[in-house]
Amino acid sequence: MGLCKITDGLLGICMIALSLLLAAIIRQRWRSSRRGSKLPLGSLGLPLLGETLEFVSCAYSPRPESFMDKRRVRYGKVFKSHIFGSPTIVSTDPEVTKFVLQSDARTFVPSYPRSLMELIGKSSILLINGGLQRRLHGLIGSFLKSPHLKAQITRDMQRYVDAMMGGWNDGQLVYVQDETKQVLVRALMSVEPGGDMQFLKQQFEVFIAGLMSLPVKMPGSRLYRSLQAKKKMVRMIQGIVEEKRRMREEESPSPSPSPSPPPPAAAAGSCAPPRDVMDALLGDNSGQLTDELISDNMIDLMIPGEDSVPLLMTLAVKYLSDCPLALRQLEEENTELMRRKSQSGELCWVDYVSLPFTQNVITETLRLGNINYGTMRKAMKDVEIKGYLIPKGWCVFTYFRSVHLDEALYKDPYEFNPWRWQEKDMGTCHYFTPFGGGQRLCPGLDLARLEASIFLHHLLANFTWVAEKDSVVNFPTVRMKGRMPIRVNRKGGREEERAGRAAHH
Repeated sequence: MGLCKITDGLLGICMIALSLLLAAIIRQRWRSSRRGSKLPLGSLGLPLLGETLEFVSCAYSPRPESFMDKRRVRYGKVFKSHIFGSPTIVSTDPEVTKFVLQSDARTFVPSYPRSLMELIGKSSILLINGGLQRRLHGLIGSFLKSPHLKAQITRDMQRYVDAMMGGWNDGQLVYVQDETKQVLVRALMSVEPGGDMQFLKQQFEVFIAGLMSLPVKMPGSRLYRSLQAKKKMVRMIQGIVEEKRRMREEESPSPSPSPSPPPPAAAAGSCAPPRDVMDALLGDNSGQLTDELISDNMIDLMIPGEDSVPLLMTLAVKYLSDCPLALRQLEEENTELMRRKSQSGELCWVDYVSLPFTQNVITETLRLGNINYGTMRKAMKDVEIKGYLIPKGWCVFTYFRSVHLDEALYKDPYEFNPWRWQEKDMGTCHYFTPFGGGQRLCPGLDLARLEASIFLHHLLANFTWVAEKDSVVNFPTVRMKGRMPIRVNRKGGREEERAGRAAHH
């Protein structure tokens, strides 16, 4: 009797589960019929896994866009898939990508794989929306674009490359990827070279290794180690925040009986202009920017400083090493700048960013290197673009790499060709998006170009080199497999080098 009751109970549970499953299938088919042919063609792949395994497998290959190319041929430039645990509309169409990037939080919000969202946290500028995001982005962007900071970065970068390259000897093997990771952290929070800087760099390497890891937080897992590294960095950075707040309070003038607005050039609560991004955020008087939010975002802003910008310099050296004609023209342009400035004074930031072929080299490096290969958003409502439907709750993956390597947009897209940018108007080139776009356009894009220009100028002014064989790894982040080794030799010996340095100072 008891066994019969148990059997009946199990049958009842099975019937309920089956009914719920059938109802879900009917509901999904009904919704699909409403959408009709508007939902892009494609495949959702295996249950739970979707097409993630094939995507990751291709991402580790020399041609990570092969996953997209295969589906573009079959389904078109916009197609459906299922990657990183979410049904996803993938866009390799420049117009669709532009629409997504320029939409606000009422239409699309940031959405990333679980491990990345776990690491960067809810208060990250990469995830927050609305007024807080605009305020944070505006404060950071206005500071990073200020002539005051560009002049400061130029001086810092010149001193750094002088000190770094001053230690290079003829015939020495130099690893470019290691040598370029220094300056931007100082622009964020004025951490000087030494123990604190080294600690941050070491913990950051552990942190960034887990950005695209499996979402498993067990001790010993990559994500767990990355989270522990972030905690250590946050503790250190919070100490810097507290010290800066204390100093600002001590320096703040006593309240005046007749209130008057602060001078526009000064940060709120201080008469001095901000020295770094942290100062700019601490100077905000809206009450929205807590110490925790500032500390978390300092770490997020280290990603371009410690990873993306150094990689831009490294890839430029690689591509120039493979293209002697471009290297020769770049050398001639920078030699002419040195000759001109040796008579009229020291180099300033405007001199570096006004070199046209240097900027073309940097632009082409960004296009071919695809350091930022795409961005992900989640639809907050059903959205129709160019006849395609993006259902509410689905992810949208705008894959920049496929656009930047599209032979319909770029002739011989896999060739390094800086001359292709000579006749292009960058202001209207909507199919070139290395820094994203819209309200979330990277605020440090001008600074990235400036740092790369300074590094290339000093390298070309003082050295010739022969590159060792190396290859690009594209996933989980873009990097050189062998850290880009080059064997350097000085131009004209020590006396000419000292004369060249004198021209810069």
